[in-house]
Amino acid sequence: MAADQPILVLDFGAQYAQLIARRIRERRVLSELVPHDLTAAELAARNPAGIVLSGGPASVNEPDAPGLDPAIFDLGVPVLGICYGMQAMAQALGGEVGRTGTGEFGKTELELQPDAVLFRGIPPAHSCWMSHNDSVTRLPDGFRATASTPGAPVAAMEHAERRLHAVQFHPEVVHTPQGTDMLERFAYDVCGQDGSWTPQRVIDEQVERIRAQVGDEKVLCALSGGVDSAVAALLVHRAVGDQLTCVFVDHGLLREGEAEQVVETFGGHYRVPLVHVQAQERFLGLLAGVTDPEAKRKIIGETFIRVFEEESRRLEGVRFLVQGTLYSDVIESGSKTAAKIKSHHNVGGLPDDMDLELCEPLRLLFKDEVRQVGIELGMPERMVWRQPFPGPGLAIRIIGDVTEERLRILRHADAVLQEEIRAADWYRRLWQSFAVLPAVKSVGVMGDARTYDYPIVIRAVTSEDAMTADWARLPYDLLERISTRIINEVPGVNRVALDISSKPPGTIEWE
Repeated sequence: MAADQPILVLDFGAQYAQLIARRIRERRVLSELVPHDLTAAELAARNPAGIVLSGGPASVNEPDAPGLDPAIFDLGVPVLGICYGMQAMAQALGGEVGRTGTGEFGKTELELQPDAVLFRGIPPAHSCWMSHNDSVTRLPDGFRATASTPGAPVAAMEHAERRLHAVQFHPEVVHTPQGTDMLERFAYDVCGQDGSWTPQRVIDEQVERIRAQVGDEKVLCALSGGVDSAVAALLVHRAVGDQLTCVFVDHGLLREGEAEQVVETFGGHYRVPLVHVQAQERFLGLLAGVTDPEAKRKIIGETFIRVFEEESRRLEGVRFLVQGTLYSDVIESGSKTAAKIKSHHNVGGLPDDMDLELCEPLRLLFKDEVRQVGIELGMPERMVWRQPFPGPGLAIRIIGDVTEERLRILRHADAVLQEEIRAADWYRRLWQSFAVLPAVKSVGVMGDARTYDYPIVIRAVTSEDAMTADWARLPYDLLERISTRIINEVPGVNRVALDISSKPPGTIEWE
């Protein structure tokens, strides 16, 4: 079966829906998250290798519960239901779902039928992660129970002939020890995938798609200097060569020395035509007095596009704009089933009346997958492993009005932080580390005199894909050095705090 046939994950609103797709991808099988209310015909048009029905917070017996098109089960495509997805499958096929009086939450002991397709090679006594009140109380015709727990006699079921499988627990979380093996059994043994969705396969597919989309037209790439836009640029350059011109817009919201580094590194190493646009005054003028984070993102997103449109007119004949948009950007910017967390400047912040057509070769990839593609493309390690930096830059790390003074303070503090993080050999261990400046002041004392200055908040997190994150347990002596240096070396700061929030409930960036 072709490696570019995706396993589609129908999102019923589960907190783990995107994690299902990630776990399948980790087995080198393409998987995509899609809305639960796509019709069977719409799903079939995507030529899926298989379909997964995710979990969700609702009960299938509620009047307004998220539904699905029952014709999905007549497509002849393998289907795996997980938690709510199992109950939706059972109900759609004539089974019954109800309250047994016993819900299950957290670690639960599971008894498996070892001859079941999903459980081959897995010990019969197994632990799993449960989160449900409802249970399947009567199996649909032709199904058999393949697992049980003390609170759920039907903890899994299958109709092997029709290639329909379901589990009440969550195989995608680490608390189900061999859950990813079960997902592999579904992807390989049931859906017929062979693990050939590799970084090189992604490169080959994207180069082909870029050529098909772009043809012989001229292309601009929005280059930020981060790994996403750099990988996107290299993919497009491999596809269309000198049809590509990269445009680096210095919006005045970059970190210390970053603009110079981007121009030197990309222009010198990759030898791709690079236009450096100085637009600091333009961006800062438009942001003056703006404090709402969504307004900041939309202003920056639209202004980026207007600058690129102007550059395209100067170059004449440019039709396409390349962006390093990631799958996590698309998910967080909202869909039918995913609430809008924040408008990413390159997704929800884009204007409706764009002159350029977007080319987004990374739109279905998570950050770690982009890094693997970058390695395959021969990108230098220091670029591949650069920590993510948001397109709106320091504008969303200043909580309040963006001013020259606050930018100066934040740049200096962040430079100190990065220097100490690298010196302590923590840079590669973190997903992101950065300084935040809340536009408030507090009283301090320095040199026996009263001060009234800004605080700096240190944010350092660990993560796999930015969809979830945990605050990093940095050593106390490292935190002490960072705090001491920032207060001593950065005029205008008299206090340093540490953000110890995870995601959720907080996001990684403050805005």
